Amino acid sequence: MSPTPVRFRDPRATLADFASSVLVRCPRCERIAHFERRPCTPPDADGRRYPHTRIVCRSCGLCRIDIGAGRSSRYSSDCSCPALWLRAGTRHGELWAYNLQHLDLIRRFVAADLRERAPWYDTGRKMTLVARLPAWMKSAKNRDDVLRTVDRLRATVIAPH
Repeated sequence: MSPTPVRFRDPRATLADFASSVLVRCPRCERIAHFERRPCTPPDADGRRYPHTRIVCRSCGLCRIDIGAGRSSRYSSDCSCPALWLRAGTRHGELWAYNLQHLDLIRRFVAADLRERAPWYDTGRKMTLVARLPAWMKSAKNRDDVLRTVDRLRATVIAPH
């Protein structure tokens, strides 16, 4: 008797669901840092709204906050998103993730023998994050390589420093 297949059901997550909290490389010390985007600030006098972004590094103490165009904070005003921390090349292509939740979703999808999507007649999101994954990542013949890379990336965050 064969073992029960691992089943994955698409949670209909999109990339935007993971974009508010991103693990990045610190621009000062090159170690892991946390970048986050918060909802827009209240409208200014002109009626414009600006997103609130912040980068924090626990290793070197870097804290940069940007509260929108034309405004400044007491920390810093340049808070553009630096390079992703969870990024690695494989012989098939580059694998990347915004954070551990995003990486976990990719891992559960790749590891599954049975991958289920919502029915065609459902009116929900059609092009979810897992539907947009590259073909080499979805292929069963590349499963071991992709899972090894995912585990290696996860270890860079979980491992004690």
